[in-house]
Amino acid sequence: EDPVQLKEEGNKYFQANDYEKAVQSYTQAIKLNKDKALQAVLYRNRAACFLKKEEYAKAASDASRAIDINTSDIKALYRRSQALEKLGKLDQAFKDVQKCATMEPRNKNFQETLRRLGADIQEKLRIQFSTDLRVQKMFEILLDENSEKEKREKAANNLIVLGREEAGAERIFQNNGVSLLLQLIETKNPELILAAVRTLSGMCTGHKARATAILHYLGIDNICMWMSVDNEEISLAVCNLLQTITDCLLGQGKEEHHGKEEAVVLDTKKDVRMITMRLLDMLVSKQVSGQGRDRALNLLNKNIPRKDLNDQDNSRTIFVIDNGLKKILKVVGQIPEMPDCLPLTENTQLTASVLLNKLYDDLRCDPERDNYRVICEEYIKSKVDPQNMDKTLHAIQMVSGILQGPFDLGNKLLGMKGVMEMMVALCGSEREIDQLVAVEALIHASTKLSRASFIISNGVTLLKEIYKKTKNEKIKIRALVASDKTILYSVASALVNCTNSYDTKELVPELVQLAKFSKQHVPEEHPKDKKDFVVKRVKRLLKAGVVSALACMVKADSAILTDQSKELIARVFLALCEDPKDRGTIVAQGGGKALIPLAVEGTEVGKIKASHALAKIAAISNPDIAFPGERVYEVVRPLVSLLNTERDGLQNYEALLGLTNFSGRSDKLRMKIVKERALPDIENYMFENHDQIRQAATECMCNLVVNKEVQERFVADGNDRLKLVVLLCGEDDEKLQVAASGALAMLTAAQKKLCSKMTEVTTQWLEILQRLCLHDNMEVQHRGLVIAFNLISADKELAMKMVKTELLEILTYVGKQEDDPKKQHIINVARDCLTKCMDYGLIKPLSR
Repeated sequence: EDPVQLKEEGNKYFQANDYEKAVQSYTQAIKLNKDKALQAVLYRNRAACFLKKEEYAKAASDASRAIDINTSDIKALYRRSQALEKLGKLDQAFKDVQKCATMEPRNKNFQETLRRLGADIQEKLRIQFSTDLRVQKMFEILLDENSEKEKREKAANNLIVLGREEAGAERIFQNNGVSLLLQLIETKNPELILAAVRTLSGMCTGHKARATAILHYLGIDNICMWMSVDNEEISLAVCNLLQTITDCLLGQGKEEHHGKEEAVVLDTKKDVRMITMRLLDMLVSKQVSGQGRDRALNLLNKNIPRKDLNDQDNSRTIFVIDNGLKKILKVVGQIPEMPDCLPLTENTQLTASVLLNKLYDDLRCDPERDNYRVICEEYIKSKVDPQNMDKTLHAIQMVSGILQGPFDLGNKLLGMKGVMEMMVALCGSEREIDQLVAVEALIHASTKLSRASFIISNGVTLLKEIYKKTKNEKIKIRALVASDKTILYSVASALVNCTNSYDTKELVPELVQLAKFSKQHVPEEHPKDKKDFVVKRVKRLLKAGVVSALACMVKADSAILTDQSKELIARVFLALCEDPKDRGTIVAQGGGKALIPLAVEGTEVGKIKASHALAKIAAISNPDIAFPGERVYEVVRPLVSLLNTERDGLQNYEALLGLTNFSGRSDKLRMKIVKERALPDIENYMFENHDQIRQAATECMCNLVVNKEVQERFVADGNDRLKLVVLLCGEDDEKLQVAASGALAMLTAAQKKLCSKMTEVTTQWLEILQRLCLHDNMEVQHRGLVIAFNLISADKELAMKMVKTELLEILTYVGKQEDDPKKQHIINVARDCLTKCMDYGLIKPLSR
């Protein structure tokens, strides 16, 4: 308990390099000591420990306490100078060492530190001044209407690149950049608006304080107004900006640490709620474009429900239900054919139904679900008005939309007094709009046997009348869905004929001539079975809403929907999916969800057809929209089932494209693909002679190697997986090189063992790597340089081996190129390679 003894004990620990125990001894002594002079020494000594432990903020704090007691404590001043230098506070560090040099002018160490800090400060000011001038020049060019187009484009691109770099973003921010970027947005020039918004996104990334300041300066009202414009690029760019800001506020995404001092804690809950309220307001505003409404719904879908259900906090969901559920229901209840309809896209109402489903799934207990149900019931009841049929139509449309989202809730709402009766009554209306909404609602309602029985006993006559009288094909198709299995099968058969999706044997020309010669009957193709006629019929069916009808058929009770009917429906779906442009419409009308059960149950042919249709959708669609929630995992098995030598090349190819899309989404999906034992098949297709299949398999593997289990398979002894990837990098096919080099870059970055293994699997590895690093395609070149950097970083001996080859000349050539925003990422990697070699002492910097 003697402070002096504890100080001596601390000194011994310090000399033995046990800085943790030294800190403990000095801390105990500080608590017990009452002598001011000794207290200064204890703080000074503990500051020395913190310097050794690289805890510079604590070192500076302790040194300051020692200086407060004794202002001429030269050791404390020098230690504080060292700590401040490490914290980047060069000007303060310079002042402290200047005092030290004044007290001991002959001390060479102080003089040397003074000169070094002076030079560092000058260099820092030079860089800052240079960056400030560049920023100022860029804004001058962009804001000058008389500037040349090329100059403006270059300035805009440079500004975006600068905004993505921490130092550049900070200089823009400190030099009134946000105000100038706002001026660019106010020019109403689309190119300048895009440049400004993308620069702001870069400035916000990973920096909570800056993101918060930019949000408040721009104003959430302005951001939402820009997102509401009817310009897809601008709307998407602003949506990305708002997502970046939200990520920062929620502590998600790429986090960067700015200095080692403790950051100021920002309360972001108010800002998150403000953003949420404004997005909810956008849903019901007539001034918002259809695209803007979709962006708002997508942001709510992404940021409101919990990503991990183990997290107990679902307060954001509760807030949206209490403050915005009615607004979401209003979007779901819109009827596009009515004049007062809000601006919508073909995806808006489906996305709103997905949001309703996600919010419902995010609730933790029955009272929360009951509250959700009560809000829906009260809102729907408020819309039912026997004197106002248009209002009632919206109520029925809402129920229909909820049935496409949280189905269990929708089924409860169907039990509300008079809802089913109202649907049937609307079928008897003379107005087509009433019939259309009613039949659509009946389609979604008929997925439960009890509801279907009610429709059959109360509304089948009306449905038949509608079918006979209406000239609207959309209504006709929907009315048919409410019939029995015979009609269902008949409809399915008719649709197969309309889409020409039955199997046909290809006639061999020689055999046809032989048959004609022997005067036998040769069946001829019907004129309206030709491709042009079939395509027109498919387009008309899609326009008439056939997908909704098919989706309802799939939901029919097993007593109605036979395996044969399932096969027919699967054939129709496959025909509808033929044109990639139509797949978005199919997804929007529930086609993706409907195909999953068809791919799992039914005849073998039916399952293959449904799996192929799923592959076509999965290849180009956003899985979160096409297969929301857990459904996406159910799609993996049907896709893997197409990776089979018994399937044709197109089925193999499109299944690989779908798996590539999925494997790029999340590690959970990658694990699912691995568990379905798809890896051996994907590897086999990487040997395929068909260029497109081989490329698709390699792209799929490129995404899969992010998974640790896949990486371990490459590391394991006794396989040629790594050799195959290296050799594919040397192929002439550019797209194949992109995929293979991407896979190799990720593998060598994740597993150091693979860096040395790469040099052993083939003697061609160095030649292939050099070709990649000099490739004309910047994407391939960048990946090649990343591979080189991974190999150099992995092992000094390996780096030495590479330095002795022509690769050093290639790295030097690339690294010496002048800065260029278009290929700066390439130049930077080459420079990183050279820097690493210098750190190893393998090469020396060029002396001037």
